[in-house]
Amino acid sequence: MSFQKPRYAPSRRALHWGIAVLMVLAYIFILGRENFERGSEARLAMVQAHFWIGIAILALMLPRLLLAFSRPAPAVQPPLPAWQALPAKGLHLLLYAMLVAQPVLGLLTAWTDGKELLVPFTQIVVSPNEGLAHQFEDLHELIGTAFYWVVGLHVAAALYHHFVRRDDTLRRMT
Repeated sequence: MSFQKPRYAPSRRALHWGIAVLMVLAYIFILGRENFERGSEARLAMVQAHFWIGIAILALMLPRLLLAFSRPAPAVQPPLPAWQALPAKGLHLLLYAMLVAQPVLGLLTAWTDGKELLVPFTQIVVSPNEGLAHQFEDLHELIGTAFYWVVGLHVAAALYHHFVRRDDTLRRMT
């Protein structure tokens, strides 16, 4: 009989890596829009792709959060010292908050900018407010920039655990 080390459930692993891929695509599309002239159809397509990927991330975050808060994560082996466990928990909570806040801010930016958006099963109508739209957009961009650093720290921590500490932190999610 072979002993298997604890891993996250396949559903949690799929959501983790699926959202990671979508995040990369969202950044590619929003940065890639700069390669096209303002007002062009290609630029609009890049922005729309970014927007709908953000909506997909938001939709996937609901099951991800339900799973994360209803099922405990498999224990790291060997166990983390307390000085690493608390920041790890905080970093994950920050990632979750950003993964919800970013798409919500994107939606609020679009709605307050006067764009009509169909959200199934709702009749949300928001009056255009250019000033508020710019505030939401600025906050969306600020968090997006901070997100680079937070995701970078998350990846660096995973690599540290795998190559330096040699624990199973990364293997639990693969």
